[in-house]
Amino acid sequence: MGIDKKVHVGVCFRREYSPEKALQFAIESEALGFEEVWVVEDCFYASGVAAAAATLASTKKMRVGLGIMPAVARNPVFSAMEIATIGCMYPGRFIAGVGHGVEGWMRQIGAYPRSQLTALREAVEIMRGLIHGERVNYAGKQFTLDDGVLAYPPAVVPPIYLGVRGPKSLALSGEIADGTILAEYASPAYTAWAREQIEKGNQQRRKHGVTVFVYAHACDTHEEGRELFRPLVAKAILSGRKDIYFTTIADEDELRTLRKIDNPEEVAKRIPDAWIDQMGIFGQPQDWKRSLEAFGQAGADTVLLVTLPEQGMKQVTRFAHYLFD
Repeated sequence: MGIDKKVHVGVCFRREYSPEKALQFAIESEALGFEEVWVVEDCFYASGVAAAAATLASTKKMRVGLGIMPAVARNPVFSAMEIATIGCMYPGRFIAGVGHGVEGWMRQIGAYPRSQLTALREAVEIMRGLIHGERVNYAGKQFTLDDGVLAYPPAVVPPIYLGVRGPKSLALSGEIADGTILAEYASPAYTAWAREQIEKGNQQRRKHGVTVFVYAHACDTHEEGRELFRPLVAKAILSGRKDIYFTTIADEDELRTLRKIDNPEEVAKRIPDAWIDQMGIFGQPQDWKRSLEAFGQAGADTVLLVTLPEQGMKQVTRFAHYLFD
């Protein structure tokens, strides 16, 4: 297909697939030509750390990302030990994603912090110091550490990416992380806005990667893909939890009007095509080329393709044909 801007493209192993399927998924994805795969850690699904380590062991050169470890679910010392151990075993192939964690889940397990932003900062600062081989003394509001140092810091330190979405968290990512993960429903417009927030925090102007998770579907026509995406976007609008992704592309009055309609099917019919077209990658190879270039121009370094529910390897195989043939 020949993407003009150098946007790396990887694939995501969805949380809905049972963990024993992750290895074959990664092996086949690597054989198809993908250089990067991400595994998911969501509460009550599967361990991202275990899945990432097993995936690295099952593949040869593939980079493996973990999206994401909630900063408050583990003590940051033990998170640093996980990251360092994997980094020692698979130098240069692991990307550690860290985030706030879903509020409902963190409250459910008794881990919700007094300040999400403070907890994320403190956890990452401790992790970064330890995996870089530093002796860390830390007296924070959420975490403390007395004279901690890792016995086996990795020679090649894995980058830490923050999976965040709001302006303050994005600025924090620019300040303390090596990269940022943007979740599904991130459009090129949102990606460009997120880059601006990241750079506000990145005062030292260090290299900072941006990885965007994007729903994708390879299909015969652009219109077919658009109709498949409508129910997903309608559900996101009605949830009220994805507004930050819509406000960069949508008229707010129109968004409020849609949310007042208590009928997902009716909402799906009324969503403007222009919104749908920015919130996924679908259609024929020429459609994919336009979408990927738009994300690249907006500031994405890597686009992680997320299959629609229950699509699996058949779609990943078709993705590869679109991208690499």
